[in-house]
This record gives sequence, structure tokens and C-alpha cells, in this order.
Amino acid sequence: MATAPHHYKFQITMSCSGCSGAIERVLKKLEGIQSYTVSLEAQSADIYAEDGLAYETVLEKIRKTGKTVVKGERDGVEVAV
Repeated sequence: MATAPHHYKFQITMSCSGCSGAIERVLKKLEGIQSYTVSLEAQSADIYAEDGLAYETVLEKIRKTGKTVVKGERDGVEVAV
């Protein structure tokens, strides 16, 4: 039986649909992501990832878009960004 995926949640400063689109593009290309929701309104990215995809890897990819990550959670526990 497959292990349950990780749940990563990030609060990201986004000002327009271009910002949220940039986040979606990097997540779509990232190996190991099972599903994600990016919300411009909520300023958040909600991500379900396979066991092999580290929180730090996802955080780094989001940061490469130039957006500011305000807060992060790994499996319900707040993690420093």
C-alpha cells in the first residue's frame, strides 16, 4: 500500500494572476507533486507531494519565481521559511 502523501502549505505574497500563474508553472514541472491548489485570493499554495519530494525542494522552487514566501507548513506543522 502506498504511503500517504505529504501536505505542504505556503503563504505567498502574490499581487496578480501572473504571480499565481508563475507558482502554478513551477509546481506543474516539479517531479513528485500529486496535486496542488494555488489561490491568489487566499495568497496560498496547498500542495500534496509524494514521500520523496522534500519540503525544502518545493520551497526553493517557489522562491525562484521571485515571490515572497511568508509562512510554510509541513504536514500541519509550521516550518521556518
